[in-house]
Amino acid sequence: MNVRSSNTHISEDLTNRELARQWKNLPLDEARSYVNRLQKRIAKAVKEGKYRLAKRLQYLVTHSFYAKVLAVKKVVENTGQRTTGVDGVKWTLPHEKMKAVLSLTDKGYKAQPLARIYIPKSNTGKMRPLSIPTYFDRAMQALYAMALQPWAETTADRTSFGFRIYRSAQDAAEYLLMCLNKENSAQYILEGDIKGCFDNISHEWLLREIPMDKRILTEFLKSGFIHEGAYCDTHTGVPQGGIISPILANMALDGMELLLKSRFKNKKVNLIRYADDWVVTAKSKEIAEEVKSVIAEFLAERGLSLSEEKTKIAQIEDGFDFLSWNFRKYKAKTFMKPSKKAIATIIRSISDIIRKAKSWTQGSLINKLNPVILGWTSYHKCGAASETFSKLDAVMWGMLWHWAKRRHPDKGNRWIARRYWHSVNNSNWTFTTFRYTLKRFSDTKIRYHKLLQMERNPYLDNSYFSDRLSDKRTRQSSIYSF
Repeated sequence: MNVRSSNTHISEDLTNRELARQWKNLPLDEARSYVNRLQKRIAKAVKEGKYRLAKRLQYLVTHSFYAKVLAVKKVVENTGQRTTGVDGVKWTLPHEKMKAVLSLTDKGYKAQPLARIYIPKSNTGKMRPLSIPTYFDRAMQALYAMALQPWAETTADRTSFGFRIYRSAQDAAEYLLMCLNKENSAQYILEGDIKGCFDNISHEWLLREIPMDKRILTEFLKSGFIHEGAYCDTHTGVPQGGIISPILANMALDGMELLLKSRFKNKKVNLIRYADDWVVTAKSKEIAEEVKSVIAEFLAERGLSLSEEKTKIAQIEDGFDFLSWNFRKYKAKTFMKPSKKAIATIIRSISDIIRKAKSWTQGSLINKLNPVILGWTSYHKCGAASETFSKLDAVMWGMLWHWAKRRHPDKGNRWIARRYWHSVNNSNWTFTTFRYTLKRFSDTKIRYHKLLQMERNPYLDNSYFSDRLSDKRTRQSSIYSF
């Protein structure tokens, strides 16, 4: 054996062991505290109009060892961490993660092309492009997102709710209900749809307006992508799949609320936006048409346009869908119920699971169904959903009965009922093995959502959001907080 080669391997092993030890002993609480203090200072500086100070603080974040630790940690703990980029590199071992922290720098940074895949859209069946950055590029995006997010949160539209810290679809729905339930509230709704929002945002606009290092932003935007072995340039848009992309898309659409408020005073015009999905209330159909024209001009500056086919004006008495709910005024009150499309989707999901369960045990089927049921009811429990929950229980019972009958074609109904359904808590028809019990939709109680104070900033009003997180009437989202 070559002695020199052997010594090199021993040296590398020792180095990797030391790096692994460092990763395992990182002071994560101290790192979070340090970065959060800088983020608060950025938000405060932006609020006070001290933009030069804010940019200097951003630099401190992106060059901070602690921020780099959190960026790598976010990447390796992300639910999509198993998907690699074009280089096939994955950080799984502790020493690989520590090496990544130490190598994360803007010096000579060059983003690699994105790996392009296509996934089906849940509502149309059409294919949606998803662009996968490498692990290193994801970590760089996470690092710069930490510096950009406090600025974005401080300048964001009050009534923007999607991809925001401690905001949720339920917050958007509750605010919309408030706008529609006022005395003499607006009678018309403009339902907006932007053509390929993420794919078409102008790079020129982003590079001019987004307050971050222009060279790094250029790398994120102009990296191109690889599809079926061929390289393609990216001339517009932000990659769906990039960590920083939702923040960039939100910032591109911010300003819409203030524009409408300034142009349509006392016209009952209210914007409610969740990412690129939005509605605007209006006093009349004519005002809704004017709002549509103003928004079209706003979007055109950013390289975007409305879909004429999907952008509609509706009367509240006829109802409209938004964020998987249907809003409709009955007499003097507006109600929010699960939409027909949302109901059809959950029925299809349950049917698909049960159809695949021909050879499964009852316990395995229950364990597959329960998270789906709980997730759906948790989302919809803030609306008038009691009747829907009861109907879905009946539909699911019928599917389960057919599942049980198929398994035992020679057995009678009474035997099947005794085999799979038992009496639990005064209910004779509980689908259970006693070890595993199926949740009913109607087990989830309706809890009306507490209205968010829209002016609150997650970096400057920590105590408000701490109290709100402990309130069972709120269902918060902290996606993008670090």
